This record gives sequence, C-alpha cells and structure tokens, in this order.
Amino acid sequence: MRNIVLVFSLTLLSFFHVTASPQSDATARSWNQPVKPYRIINNVWYVGASGVTSFLITTSKGHILLDSGLPETVPQIKKNVARLGFKLSDIKILLNSHAHYDHAGGLAELKEMTGAKLIATEADAELLARGGKGDFQWNDQYAYKPVKTDLTLRDGDQVKLGEVTLTARLTPGHTKGSTTWTMKLKDGGKQYNVVFASSISTPGYNLVDNDKYPNIVDDYRRTFQILKSLPCDVFLGPHAEFFSMKEKMKRLEQRAEPNPFIDPAGYRAYLAGGEKDFQKIVETQTQERKKGEGK
Repeated sequence: MRNIVLVFSLTLLSFFHVTASPQSDATARSWNQPVKPYRIINNVWYVGASGVTSFLITTSKGHILLDSGLPETVPQIKKNVARLGFKLSDIKILLNSHAHYDHAGGLAELKEMTGAKLIATEADAELLARGGKGDFQWNDQYAYKPVKTDLTLRDGDQVKLGEVTLTARLTPGHTKGSTTWTMKLKDGGKQYNVVFASSISTPGYNLVDNDKYPNIVDDYRRTFQILKSLPCDVFLGPHAEFFSMKEKMKRLEQRAEPNPFIDPAGYRAYLAGGEKDFQKIVETQTQERKKGEGK
C-alpha cells in the first residue's frame, strides 16, 4: 500500500478541441439539473448536479473533489462550492470514479481553474489522456477535453490531505480503471466507513468474448468480491439514483435521525441488484453464443 503525499504546483494544459456535445442528449440534460449544495455528513459535501454527482471533501490543508460531472456541470460545481462558503482555489486534489464523459468530462477545466493535482488509476489515466476516445464500448462517441493525470494509482493506494485519508480500490468492469474510494470519518461521536462506490452497471456491454476487453467478466466478478468485502456505513456513488440521493436529501432537510445517508442496507441492495443483473447478462450472452456455434 502506498501513501500519496502531494507537493502542489500549477500545471499548464493544452486541450484538444472536442466537437461532440454530450448534453445535446436528453438523458444528459436530465442528469445536469441544478441541485442546492448541502452537507452529507461531517466534512463530506454535495456540490454536483441532479443525476451526476460531485463530492467535496474538506480538510484543514485544502480540499478534495471527487468527479466533475459533465463538461456542462462545471459552472454548477463552481457555484455550489462558493455557496457552501468554500473557495474553488482551495481544491488541491481531483479524483475520479471512472473516466466516462459524465463523470470526467469537466476534469480538464477544473484542473485548469484550480491548479489541483489529478489522481487516477493507471488504466483510467490512459482514457482520461485520450479524452474518452478509444473506449472499449463507446469508441469515440463520448469524447471530452483530454486531461493529464499527475499521479497514477494501484489498488490499495492511499491519498492523504490534511486529516483525511482516502483509499483507492480498483473495481474495474464499467471502465478498465473504475475506482471505488473509501474513507473513515467521525460524526456525533461515532466512526463511520464511507464508500464512494463506482458504477457496476453494464450498459449494452458485450460481456462474452469481448475482443476489446477480454478480461471483462473476470474483472466484474473480482469487483463484486471486493465491494462486498468493504465495510460500509455511508453509501455514495457516481449517479444520484444509485444511492437514492433525492429521497435522502429530503429526509436530511427534515432533520431525520439517524442521518439518512447512513445506509449499509442500501449499499448491500445496490451490490446484490448489480451482481444479479450482471450474472443474467453473462448467462444470456453465453447461451446466445452457444446457439450461434450450433448453426
């Protein structure tokens, strides 16, 4: 396990022009509706949009931002950070759950605006550097501004800033470098395990005999094993729907006790549902392949 200690300096980037506009898609627009920022628990804050998430983790030595949302989400993040009383310039580290346009599309702009260091897993760092192009599933369909990663991670590496330690767990499948982030925090005199789970969905993926990602089935299976082994009290994720954010946010506003984001059962249900869907798709595609071989 490595501890990543950062020395900060401004990195100048050169960006490639991206002609695609993902938010021209109706689904992307629905994901990018404004949300009032709020405190989730202790030093974890929500600064993202309605469907694609962005989390601000504050420390005495500066702040960490996990995920950028879409390219068009950046103005909302900037506004939300300010509304909470924090400075964008105090963001020292940018992290990513996975290198798809709806979670990484604004990282290049945020890096330029803040001078923060971008840290990602080795596999996703390559996809980030290509601006999403050459994705095993989407090819060049959902491109975004390329962004250079300053430090690359392996499974179990830790990122430390101030009193906060985040551990990276490599949970590939959705992308080859998908990352689940974990941390511990205290709130109300109790200690909680926070899991920022990466996506476990397989949106239209060819899981069986995938020439562009031959190990995809094994990677998903290993990912489910890892995720099920993690202690989780506070469950968060890259899409608001994964952890019922809208409903929990309403309960939080009503001062519900205990904190509605303390939801280990929701985490277990998320994993069980995702694994069941995955297994069904593998079985169906395996049967289809056998039928094709029999013709």
